[in-house]
Order: sequence, then C-alpha cells, then structure tokens
Amino acid sequence: MAGCLDGIKVLDLGRYQAGPRCAMVLGDLGAEVIKVEAPGGDESRGLGSVYWSVYNRGKKSITLNLRSAQGIAILKSLVPKVDMLLQNFRPGVMDSMGLGYDVLKQLNRGIILINVSGFGQEGPYRDRPAYDPIGQAMSGLMGFTGFPDGPPIMTNSPIIDRITALHATIGALGALHRRDMTGEGQALDVCLLDTGYTLMEIPIAQYLLSGKEPQRRGNAPGGLAPCNTYQAKDGWVYILAVPQHMWDRFCRGIGREDLIDDERYSSIPGRASHADEVNALVEGWIKDKTVAEVVQILVQAEVPVGPVHSISQAAQDPHLWERKMLVEIEDKEKGKTYVPGLTVKFSDTPGKIGPIPQPGEHNSQIYCEWLGHDEADMQGWREAGVI
Repeated sequence: MAGCLDGIKVLDLGRYQAGPRCAMVLGDLGAEVIKVEAPGGDESRGLGSVYWSVYNRGKKSITLNLRSAQGIAILKSLVPKVDMLLQNFRPGVMDSMGLGYDVLKQLNRGIILINVSGFGQEGPYRDRPAYDPIGQAMSGLMGFTGFPDGPPIMTNSPIIDRITALHATIGALGALHRRDMTGEGQALDVCLLDTGYTLMEIPIAQYLLSGKEPQRRGNAPGGLAPCNTYQAKDGWVYILAVPQHMWDRFCRGIGREDLIDDERYSSIPGRASHADEVNALVEGWIKDKTVAEVVQILVQAEVPVGPVHSISQAAQDPHLWERKMLVEIEDKEKGKTYVPGLTVKFSDTPGKIGPIPQPGEHNSQIYCEWLGHDEADMQGWREAGVI
C-alpha cells in the first residue's frame, strides 16, 4: 500500500524507545527504515518478548559493528543512499566515531540527522545518561503526580519516551519539507527533559507568575468538580462535567435537575469552592451502581465518562480492535505476537504494518543491492566481526 513517505530512506541507529519509535512512525508513513544492529542483534532484543518487536516491526535489519573502522566505513558509504539518520547515543559519541553532522553533510548535503538524547546536544546536563523516569523526575512531572499526602508517582507508561518520539517525528517531517524547498538537510535536537518541560509548562508558568507552588491533587486536577475518579460497586469510573452545559446534562442525567439552580453549584467557581460537597453528591449517586450502569446513563446524557480499565479490560475493549491499534502478527522466532497499529488513518495513503525482522535479515539486500558488494565481501566481514 502507498504511504506518504514512499521513497524516503532512514538509517535507524536508535536503541530502546524514543529513537526507535520515531523511526517506526516514519516507517508507518511509508519510509524504508534500515535498523542498524550490532552483530548478534540489538541489546533491546533481550528486554522481553514484545519490547523489541513493538518498536521495530516493519523495519529492515542489518548488522554492523560500529566499534570497528570497517563498520564506520560501511556506514559512511550508506549515508549518500538515505534521507535521514536517527541516533540516540550520548552527545559527542557520533563525533567521536567520525559521524558528526559536519561529516555526514559532506557525504550527503540533504541528510537529516535526528539526534535524540536525555538532556540535549547542549546544556549543563548534556553528558549525563537518562531514561524516561529521569525526565519525569527532573521536569516536575513526578513531583506533581499523586495525592497530597503521598509520595511522588511515576507514570508507568513511558510518556516521556513516547512524546519525545513524536517531537522527533514532527521535526523530521518539518526538516524534510524544508529540504524539498532548499535541497539542504539539517540536524535536529530533541531530548527527554525538554519533553518533560512541555508537559509541565502550565504549572511551571503559573509558579513563575504567582510564586505559589502548585500542589498534587490526585485525580482531581485544579480542584474542579465533578472531575475525578468515583467508585462504583464493581470498579471505578472517571467523570468530567466541569463546563456549565456538562454540569446541566449531568444533573438531568442523574435525575437531580434541582441542582442546576442551586446557587452553590450554579457556576464553575461555585462548584470548585464546594468541590467536597459536589463529589459527595456524585459518590452517593454512584455507590450502588455498577460501572456499566454509570457509563450507560452518562453516555446517554452526553456527559464525558469512562471506566477506569485494568490492563486486561483495556486489552478486551472493542474500540482497541475496531481501530486496529494493536495488530496480531507472526514473529519468526517467537510465534504470534502483537505490535502497534497505525495511529494516523490516511484516506489515500494508508501505509502498512511490516513484519518483525531477524538480526541481519537484510544484510544481502542492503550491502549487495545498495552498495554493490558481493557474498564474498560479506563472508569476510562476518569472519572479521564487522557484521
């Protein structure tokens, strides 16, 4: 199937999540993504049965020892053949390997270098290693998450990695458009901590303006009501009926139209100042109902509501499968597995979900068809530990 980025080629040197997921999205859009793995396979392959396949499905795999002079030479010979190169080594590592942007653009003036790191290519922390939880911690996100009387809480979903991948993807597409106009590539700099700051830009700005430290509020952001998790007989639901028209719908939906004209609750500030009372009213209405009953009533009333799903419940939600947000495919090594579906649905260029590559599966295609080498060359490289 056609993709928006058909004809675009990407060299993916990324590891773990943020970098590889950016390259995966570019592949979903139609780009041909060449995953560069160390001989024997990328280290991420050892992090669980689905970890590597989730972020690298649809890519082509080549093996290459970038600690060897021959490996660096081979990579340089690939640079003129591609449009983008993605890497998430620590700042300075690419330069030390002789693969800095100044070198890459001499080999290919249109190359787009996507740099993904923990703290950015510049800044006081640039040389430190980092992972998603460090970004959550240092940006204020972790300290702002949880209940007032509890410890800071990390989101177990790697939100920093995921959004950094999106920032990198957006930047790559912008640079590609610019190259179409000028013929010149450029280097991009995205990092985990910057992503954390974007998630916290409102509370940080509020603090700088007011001098008041925003406090953790559990599941009731801003002290607004009703806007919280509420316990039903068999689980939890989240209800958000803060806008005035939503509050009116909520009251009608639960058979309490008298609350609409109650002066205490007739405005957003009023309900916020009486949040405990409002939440008590909601809890009283919900406590003898099932989650399904609450959802049915409020959906009928056109009030935003959702069940708080466990992982097993989310995995069985028909919306997940109707939207094809997970797709069942075959892994040549491990059998059936599930990988991400296509997040953006295009009407004319839908893209496709590719298979999970084995280490070095595409060595012959890339090294022989792209670069003109033969099997004798590759056998020599294998014996020398280059591929």
